[in-house]
Amino acid sequence: MIFSFLPVLLRGALITLEVTAFAACIAFVIGVMAGSAALSRTTALRIAAKAYIEIFRGTSALIQLFYLFFILPVLGIEISPMSAASLGLGLTFSAYAAEIVRSSVLSVHPGQWDAAQALGMPRSIAFSRIIFPQAFALMFAPFGNLLVELLKSTSLVSLITLTDLTFAGTQVITSTGKPGQTWAAVLVLYFLMCFPLAQAMRKLEKRYTVYRHV
Repeated sequence: MIFSFLPVLLRGALITLEVTAFAACIAFVIGVMAGSAALSRTTALRIAAKAYIEIFRGTSALIQLFYLFFILPVLGIEISPMSAASLGLGLTFSAYAAEIVRSSVLSVHPGQWDAAQALGMPRSIAFSRIIFPQAFALMFAPFGNLLVELLKSTSLVSLITLTDLTFAGTQVITSTGKPGQTWAAVLVLYFLMCFPLAQAMRKLEKRYTVYRHV
């Protein structure tokens, strides 16, 4: 009987992938900006970036989702479940992404900065053309792990009425009365989404590393 409800679970899985994609884009863009700002020589910018990282890394993703979806409308700001889910998870994971960017940039040999300075290259150009491309190769593995964690964390969005895979699972349980089979199917679907994603990130990491050394 559970197979007759498989389309419901698959539609929920599609919502899960959509939230993951949107949130990942937000997390990556803001993460790169915040991580780079945390290394800035401008004190105010550096302090603001570190404050952002600590606030979003040190607070609950679930509470952030609740705030975006339930509190903002009270303040007159309407936001759809998909937007709240993408923004909430994106902001949360951007803080972790920022730390990945910061640590990867710091892992680049200081001699690269010295060489760029000796050539009279401005710091901003040296960062974008020399330092960041080398650091980017170091980011693939932790970014891959973070992306998988993001996908699994999308289960939280079921609590703000978004019909993701977890929410679809609860609907099927209500209809069938078979929680064991349903959650087993949900677990399998999460694995089928996470495993290829992790493998793809590993392949990208190897390809980029080889390209950088050519």
